[in-house]
Order: sequence, then structure tokens, then C-alpha cells
Amino acid sequence: MFESLGFENYTAPQVAVGLALILGAAFGLFAERTQFCFRRALVGDDRKQAMGVWLTALAVAVLGTQAVVLSGLITFEDHRYLAGDLPVLAIVLGGLLFGAGMVLTRGCASRLTVLTATGNLRAVFVLLIFAIAAHATLKGVLAPVRTTLGAYTVPLGDTVSFANLPGGALVWSLLIALAALAYAFRSGNRVTTLVLAALLGALVPLGWGGTGYVLYDDFDPVALESLSFTAPYADTLFWTVASTSIPANFGVGLIGGTFIGALVAALVFGSFKWQSFATPAETGRYAGGAVLMGVGGVLAGGCTVGAGLAGIPTLSFAALLALLSIAGGALLANAALKPSRQIAYAQPAE
Repeated sequence: MFESLGFENYTAPQVAVGLALILGAAFGLFAERTQFCFRRALVGDDRKQAMGVWLTALAVAVLGTQAVVLSGLITFEDHRYLAGDLPVLAIVLGGLLFGAGMVLTRGCASRLTVLTATGNLRAVFVLLIFAIAAHATLKGVLAPVRTTLGAYTVPLGDTVSFANLPGGALVWSLLIALAALAYAFRSGNRVTTLVLAALLGALVPLGWGGTGYVLYDDFDPVALESLSFTAPYADTLFWTVASTSIPANFGVGLIGGTFIGALVAALVFGSFKWQSFATPAETGRYAGGAVLMGVGGVLAGGCTVGAGLAGIPTLSFAALLALLSIAGGALLANAALKPSRQIAYAQPAE
């Protein structure tokens, strides 16, 4: 379809960066206003409301993504989420590491990106280490760890997603969405908050459809992708230090757009506030958590947004396993932390 859009002076990958900027800006705005965060939904003081926000977004993402698939515009047949061999060890271990890391840093990669735009210097520190650790695991000194763990697979054959189960994609999509919405409507959130969460979830099918159909070009292909924050941070780090050698891609645009959208929301609604670390011990805890998230996000195949919000709508078993592992790691880490230390670390320097 890209050839018919009239972008005579731009290639499909270049336009993909612009699309990602728009999607990222919208995500940053909605995420800042709804305080969208999977960690809060699991272990936060307002976990019921936070989970309602997250599940509302997921329900819309599932319905929208499968509507695009069922219409025949895109397919996930060759996507890594639907690979026939499931790298179960890498996914489970990576998910556990990522979940523990996001508890130690009080936020996953997407939430910390939004917090960075609101003046949180702790988030800036974490994301720098997170990006380095992710890049090292993808293409650097930790890549052998990734390849070794990824070699332990379980063959799934043709049963790689819920779409292959009795009932098919339509039935399972409706079941997932209805279950998510049933919880969301009982979460105690305001209607406006749930509407914003639904708009956030709608960005997922826009990303899949935009890269997989609108920007489809046989001569200059664009990868089929949507919202994600692990690999994009590794790409953004590499592009930042070598932008004269490599072009920006969808991930770079997504990170930049998210920061811009969240910053605008923070300035307009008065939530911008400088924050930093309170103690050296807190700094060490956040640094350790950042490494765990960077390594874990790559091993698991994505973060709470990449494998969760955008991965679950593909109906992939791999994405579901990753999200459940992340949740398990977060709950275990939260239980292991002493309440007194949790209270101490929760007091930021302003």
C-alpha cells in the first residue's frame, strides 16, 4: 500500500519513524494521564485501579489487533511470537529477571520513560543502564547468554497460539477482552480514565496495521511491529552514539515520541517535578534492577508492553508465558523486600 500514499521523497522505513513518533506521543500522553503501569497493577497500593487501567488497554488492543488480522490486512504467521519452537527457558528466566528488576526500580521501561519526562532523574539513570544491558544482551558481550538459553526449546508444532485452539481466534479474542473488561468495570476507576486507557490500547493495532499494511513495501520492507520498549531502547542507544552511520528506525521514533507526549502532558497538567535519589543504597538498588530488566527483557522477548500489551493481542503462547513470568518475578521480588526497606526507598529526594 505504501506506493499509493504519495511519499515520493521518503522510503517506507523513514515514514515508519514518523508513524512511531505519533504513536509514541499519544502513548506518552495517555500513559502519563492514566499512570499506566503493570508494576502498580501487581504490587502498588492502588493495584486494583491500576490493573483496571491496564486490562482496559489490553482488551481494546486484543479486539483491535484481531480485527485487523481477521480482515486480512496483516498476518503474524512469520512473526517471532508465533515461532514453532518455544524458547521456554529464556522466556521464563528473562521474565522473572525483568519482573524483579521493575520492582527494584519501581517501574517498567515504559513507565520509567514517562517518569523521565516528568522530571524523575532516577528514571533517567535506570533507562541508561537498561539500554546498555539490553544492547549488550542483543549484540554485545552478553549475547552468548541469550543464544545459549534460547537453544533450549519446546516444539509447539502448529499450536503456537490461541487461534489454533477450538473456537479459533475470534472466540478467544472475545473471551480475553470480556474477562479484562469485566475486571476493569469493577476496578473503581472513573469513566474518563478508562476511556483514556482504551485509547492507549487502540495504539497497538494502529502500530501493527501501520507497519504491516499501510507501510508495506516489497522493495524496502518495514518490520511488522507495534509498541515495545526493550529492543527500541537498545536501538535508540546505538542511534544516539552513531546517528551519522545508521538511520533512525521505528523504535527510535517510538522512544522519542513517548518522551515528547509525556513531557507535554506533565507541563500542561502541572505534574512535572524534579526528583532524584535519596541515598546511595537506593542508587545501587535501582542500578541492579536496571540490569535485570535489560537482560530479562531481551531474554523474554519483550517487556510488559512489547510482550504484554502488544504481544498478547497476537494470541501467542510465547507472549502469554513472558507476561506471566514477568508477573511472577515481580511478586516474588516484592515479597522478598522487607517492608521497612520499601518505605525507605519510596522517599525520593526533591
